[in-house]
Parts: sequence; structure tokens; C-alpha cells
Amino acid sequence: TFFVESSMEHLARELGMDSVEFRLKNANQPNEETPQGLKITSCGMRECLIEAAERIGWGAKGNKATAGNVRRGIGIAATLNVGGGARIYRSDGCGATVKVDDFGRVILVTGSTEIGQGSETTLAQIVAEVLGVRLEDVSVLNNDTSVKPWDVGTHASRTTFIAGKAAWIAAQKVKEQILAQAAEMIGAPADALEMRDRLIRIKNDPSKSISYDRVVRSMHYREGGIVVSADGWYDPPTQLVNKDTWKGNISAAYGFGAQAAEVQVDLETGKVRVIKIVAAHDVGHAINPMAVEGQIEGGVTMGMGYALTEELQVKDGRVLNPTLLDYRVPTALDMPEIETVIVETEDPEGPFGAKGVGEQPTNPTAAAIANAVYDAIGIRLTSLPLTGEKVLRAIKDKESMNK
Repeated sequence: TFFVESSMEHLARELGMDSVEFRLKNANQPNEETPQGLKITSCGMRECLIEAAERIGWGAKGNKATAGNVRRGIGIAATLNVGGGARIYRSDGCGATVKVDDFGRVILVTGSTEIGQGSETTLAQIVAEVLGVRLEDVSVLNNDTSVKPWDVGTHASRTTFIAGKAAWIAAQKVKEQILAQAAEMIGAPADALEMRDRLIRIKNDPSKSISYDRVVRSMHYREGGIVVSADGWYDPPTQLVNKDTWKGNISAAYGFGAQAAEVQVDLETGKVRVIKIVAAHDVGHAINPMAVEGQIEGGVTMGMGYALTEELQVKDGRVLNPTLLDYRVPTALDMPEIETVIVETEDPEGPFGAKGVGEQPTNPTAAAIANAVYDAIGIRLTSLPLTGEKVLRAIKDKESMNK
């Protein structure tokens, strides 16, 4: 993304076009197929670009002196990322099992592994929504490989989309069983019923209802202690990349985003200070908006490290900076103001319209910062990180050339 979006910025300036306008003219559209064979369904690229530009104050700010030798600049960058997994193996699937005990408590056993991204909560929300129960009624088991179903792995922004769809399928099967029993008890066809707020009621006559607890307890005792359960499996309709053409629709959905950065550059030290980043991302439907915002903020943080400080130094096969004292990652003290914007496009394949947003916010961060530095000092740096030493050297080289 750094090289692509640096090139996009260069092309826009060579053509004498505004950077945002140039990207809007070349933005992906819903229901298009790219030259690489990616089949775009939902797409909020244009909305992301517009939101990021407006909120950073595009056109109102620019390369003006702020105080002494400090210059200010703004930059923007966009990204396309897999939002529904990425088929790099023959299977990109995930399994799930949903169980309901005689007290109405729900257990989701998912193949997906929680690695800190909050997937337990999101997957529980999906199951709770299908069954019309409270979030606290759903427990998630995801860390015992001796009992949980198979999953290809936690990567490629696939958990909400693929594990979520598997959980949705399993929950739908359980729902069908419960509604079939409720239909007998309430005296109405199963397709005329809905599950909501731990009640099962007739859709067009909500006054006629029966408690969810009563129905599942009836199922348990009627069948001699059986636990209501169902399995779900989801392997998205995607394909491996063709090894001859390097084309192929590897993901069932694609996420889009745009990030705008405002920076200050000290001409005496070369130090780059990021003042603000606006991160607008198309996530399909945000099942858990707070978790999505956290994912975006975390991605911006990681991208800032990539842009400004993180560099693995290797000499003769030895890592020269093996500790966090030498390999600098951003801390809370380094972070600028981050404004997150969730753009929703309702993906037709994802669970409740959701798409993944795992890696996506990291991708455009460095390019947006580099483009802002270019706006501030008029120098294009083509390698990362943008250390003070590297920026100052570029400034001095430009000054010597102009003498």
C-alpha cells in the first residue's frame, strides 16, 4: 500500500489533479470485477475517501509554516483488503456447534481462535441475535482443539465473516428446531413465528407468545434429556489464485478504507510529528461498533510504527536491534488524535452484512503520513521508516541542490 499510494499521489500531481479527486475517479465500484479477478460486491471506497478528506479539512490546510522552522502538511491514502478471508489453502472454512441446555443457556463451540481482537463477543452477538436471547446467555468455547471444530486459522480478516457465518448457520439450525417445537405448543406454523427477547411469538400478533425457556425445557424433557444442538460449516465461494495468470477471486468480500493524516515536520531536526489521523473504513455492517473502532485504532497505531520508527536491522545474519529498547514501537504517548469513521455497506454474503476489518486499518497509514510529509516539505521519501535522520538528510540534499 505504501508504494501504490505513494505512486497514486505522484500521478495525481503529475496530472495537476487534486489527490482526492484523482482517487475518486479511480475508486472501485460495487459489483465490478477487477483486472486481477477480484469480484467486488459491497464497496464503500468513495464514501471512505470523501469522509476522510472532509474530516481532515482537505483544502483548508496545507504546507504552511506554523512556527519557526516547522511545516505542516496533509496527505491521504486508500486501501483495498480482503474482508471475507483469503483462500490460500484448498479450504478456507470454519466449523461451529451451537448447543442449548434445558435452562436456555447457549454454548457456541467455534473453530476460530480468539487472539485479542474481540471475536468472542462478536460471535456471541451473532448467535444471540439469531436466537433472540441476551448476549449474556451465550458462552463461547474456542480454545480447546480436542473438542472444537476445525478452522483454517485466525488470519486474513476472516473471523467475523467466516467463523461468524458458520456460527450463524449453526444457530439458524437450532432456531428451526426450537420453532418447530414452539409451533406445536402455540398452535401456529413455524414460519409464522419469531424469536425475540427470550420470547417466541406470532409475527403479526405479538400478544400470542410463549417463553423461550419453556420451549427449550419442553424439548429437553420430551426427548429424554437431549441437548438441543446443531453444527454449522462455512467455506466461502472463492478460488485459489491461478498460478499461470495470478488472477482469482480469493475472498468472498473486500473491505475498503481511506486514511488522512496531518503532520508537522521540523526542518531543523527532520522529526515528523503526526497531529491527527482520520480513518474511514467500510466494514459492511458493524456488529460491534466499539470493537470495530478499537480494531481501527489498533491498526493506525501499528501503521504509525511502520511509518516512523520500526525497522529491523540485520547485519551478517544477526539482528542488531532485538529488543524493544532498540526496535521502537509507538506508545500511548506517541499517538495523535485518531478519528474513526465506520462506513456501512451491508455485504450480501457476510453474517448480518458484516465484513472483516483486521489488517485493513494498518495498510494505508504509512502512505497517508508519507504523503503528508511530501505536502509539508515537497520531498518524496521512498523508503520507510521516516526517521528524523532520513528526513533531515533529504531536506539538506534539496537545499544543496538549490544553491
